[in-house]
Amino acid sequence: MPNDSQLVNDIQKAINGEYSAIACYKELAKMAPSNDERDRIMEIRKDEVRHLEEFSRIYTNLTGKNPSYQLIEKCPNTYKAGLEFAFKDEQETVDFYLEISDKAQDPNIKERFRRSAADEQKHAVWFLSFFNHPKGTNINRQINNYGAKGALSASILTLPQMLTYSLLDEYLAQARYDDILRNFGYNRSFTQIKEAEKGHINALIPLFQRYQVPLPEDLSQAFVTTPESIKAAYAAGVQGEIDNISMYDRFLSLTLPNDVRTVFSQLRKASLNHLAVFEKGLER
Repeated sequence: MPNDSQLVNDIQKAINGEYSAIACYKELAKMAPSNDERDRIMEIRKDEVRHLEEFSRIYTNLTGKNPSYQLIEKCPNTYKAGLEFAFKDEQETVDFYLEISDKAQDPNIKERFRRSAADEQKHAVWFLSFFNHPKGTNINRQINNYGAKGALSASILTLPQMLTYSLLDEYLAQARYDDILRNFGYNRSFTQIKEAEKGHINALIPLFQRYQVPLPEDLSQAFVTTPESIKAAYAAGVQGEIDNISMYDRFLSLTLPNDVRTVFSQLRKASLNHLAVFEKGLER
């Protein structure tokens, strides 16, 4: 392989990041309040160990030398602060790994970092889910990184990210509608839109298969809070569709494969229709 100095530096940075995460997650697991959370954090840590081994092999193949291993970030000493730290770090790492994948010429390096980025996105969702508390401030703040809100705040958008944000937003919508119907009883508008959005999920999943993007785990229940009234549910629906339309507007402004553009255009049109339904519900 040709020795690209910027690529080598980026891989060394990734190695140090993984090495630091491995150490931090060991401490986080010790502080976890339940066996389930501890076991999940240890599973995440195993992924990071695998990434470290893969990146180290790539570094050695590129340079003929073994990489160095340095702790570059200090892990917080409380569980809550550690979860916030881990979530932010995983989100930033997704973007970093996708940048490496985009710039790398070697197919193996591109694939390793693309798959690792998908792992990091799942890790971020898990750390976010540990904030699941009905009145917790953290979950309300970090929801801004999930689904359409995450897509709108992302500094860089790749095709895997766009597909993932879209599907996560559909998962979130389904979870919200289930919660509304469970708490307020049958509602024609929410029932019909919930069924329509199942079709959105079915339209997105073949794109994941076609472009070899790993499907994200559905952890949307962790982010759902019950609205105070059915009118508040309609208001939340209006805001959700506005965010959705803005997300697809941003996606459609970028260069996309034709089949992806077609699906995103169809979903945007459906969101416009749903917005009209929710706005009408608010007027009643």
